[in-house]
Amino acid sequence: MPVRTISTQPYADQKPGTSGLRKRVAHFQQPHYLENFVQAIFDSLEPARRNTLLLGGDGRYFNDEAIQTILRLAVGNGFRRILVGQHGYLSTPAASLLIRRYQLDGGIILSASHNPGGPDGDFGVKFNTHSGGPAPEKVTARIHQRASSLTQYRIAEMEPVPLQDCHSWQVADSRIEVIDSVQDYADLMQELFDFELIRQRFAEGQLHIAYDAMHAITGPYAREIFVNRLGAAQASLLNAAPKPDFGEAHPDPNLAHARQLQAIMNQSSGAPDLGAASDGDGDRNMILGQGFFVTPSDSLAVLAANAQQVPGYREGIVGVARSMPTSRAVDRVAAQLGVACYETPTGWKFFGNLLDDGRITFCGEESFGTGSAHIREKDGLWAVLFWLNLLAVRRESVAEIVMAHWREYGRDYYTRHDYENLDSRIAEQLVADLQAQLTSLPGRNINGFVITSADNFCYKDPVDGSLSEHQGLRIIFGEQARIVVRLSGTGTEGATLRLYVEQYEPPEGELIEPTERFLQPLLAVSETLLPICHKTGRVGPDVIT
Repeated sequence: MPVRTISTQPYADQKPGTSGLRKRVAHFQQPHYLENFVQAIFDSLEPARRNTLLLGGDGRYFNDEAIQTILRLAVGNGFRRILVGQHGYLSTPAASLLIRRYQLDGGIILSASHNPGGPDGDFGVKFNTHSGGPAPEKVTARIHQRASSLTQYRIAEMEPVPLQDCHSWQVADSRIEVIDSVQDYADLMQELFDFELIRQRFAEGQLHIAYDAMHAITGPYAREIFVNRLGAAQASLLNAAPKPDFGEAHPDPNLAHARQLQAIMNQSSGAPDLGAASDGDGDRNMILGQGFFVTPSDSLAVLAANAQQVPGYREGIVGVARSMPTSRAVDRVAAQLGVACYETPTGWKFFGNLLDDGRITFCGEESFGTGSAHIREKDGLWAVLFWLNLLAVRRESVAEIVMAHWREYGRDYYTRHDYENLDSRIAEQLVADLQAQLTSLPGRNINGFVITSADNFCYKDPVDGSLSEHQGLRIIFGEQARIVVRLSGTGTEGATLRLYVEQYEPPEGELIEPTERFLQPLLAVSETLLPICHKTGRVGPDVIT
């Protein structure tokens, strides 16, 4: 089997973001573009970490073609064992599990997460290290450095590998194994949660679920877990067949895009007890009760407070972590439990060191990501199963569980406003103008909100001492409230400016005010500090979550 060395020239735009490299499909289809980036990944690895590899994706358009190209590159670069998900499918949580369980050197996940798919949609390539977690900044920096100077790549001349059935395929010194990526993951979930109790509740008709896989990767996983192992009705699954264009829909599990699920959960009668959805690659989750939306921040706090209700966490938790923009609801739980709470930059990779060092058990982000020490990625189905387990144990509704939590800890009213596809220059100038005011803001009173501190968040990793600067602007009003501003790094064109607004109401308050109404005075303060609508001509955000 010949291996060819192909001359190439570097592309100037192959700097990985918080979740790998994301571009339009057509961008990845440029000559040598995918090959260059994957070769840069391989070249950035230590020689001892170039032997075993996991590969798969969320089934979006270009997934099949990209897998065959990467297989040829992996063989050409001397990887001895390459595991590929059957049909090319592999959720991000399952990838993390498989890397760890089979002690692989790393994995390449083909996904643009919650971004749209199809020929005119997005594509992405992410590398996870041998820990199972996303490549840390020092690794992505090496990848970018190598991509910026690449002049050649090595690729094997070989026939496409059939991916429809599980089998092994020997190519020269490389063994390619097509594996069932669902079974190992489902087995782990059965170890962590009380499947017997949940199955009993389903059988009794005391528990019903509606799960929307959004025509993305979690459909096969949900069918095996909810239907085959727990006995839920097949009709409980919505959009469970993965499609390259996600059914011409947006695979983002939030109130703006999961409209079918919302309609089911908002029925005046007969709504399921739990509604849930996951995104393109299966690492995010949205939780709904009957006519009730659970914010990701509240979900993290509720799970941490109820950890000992679930078999896998009955010994309690050692600590929690949240991304900086995520509400401080989980901080209050950690304080009551007497465990550590860490505030990290956005990006799951920042939780990795804390998990590996045994400092935390649970972690989460406001962007619909929740997880624990069982893997090194956020895990959408894990969070859904946790809620199912809580409902089975407590025999209360989702709303009752959350409101009981508020009555104990108080409520952090929280909203995120996304302004998408802004002119990058205008968005950057808005942030720069606010940045220039930071030192003068403490002590300022705006409509009764007194600013106690203001900064550009800097994180010093407590494990390795590394610094991550310029992670978002924070305007803090003591324990009363916060405003956070960030430019997002997950889009593929234009700029997305994200505004996070949070205000605390103590347990003795009413706790049931509609979120946007309660936060209106603080939103007015935010427009004073950051005049997004005035400067952009927008009448409001594109997405509110």
